[in-house]
Amino acid sequence: MSAPPRHISVSTFLHGAQWRRSSRSTGMNNCVETARPGTGPWRGLVAVRDSKNVCGPALLFTPDAWKEFLMGLT
Repeated sequence: MSAPPRHISVSTFLHGAQWRRSSRSTGMNNCVETARPGTGPWRGLVAVRDSKNVCGPALLFTPDAWKEFLMGLT
């Protein structure tokens, strides 16, 4: 089995993704957004992008890696 991709160069490649902004984001648009792509090679991964650059790149994580990252923030 090949490893999942780690990033995509343009987050708009994730057609139909439902991006969610952090509940801690301010009106200054200075946070990250996450999405769970439902189709394509990114299916099942967690995509993360900068809310200030919605057409920019997105990092991709497995659900377990994303959960571990979030747990490390607390």
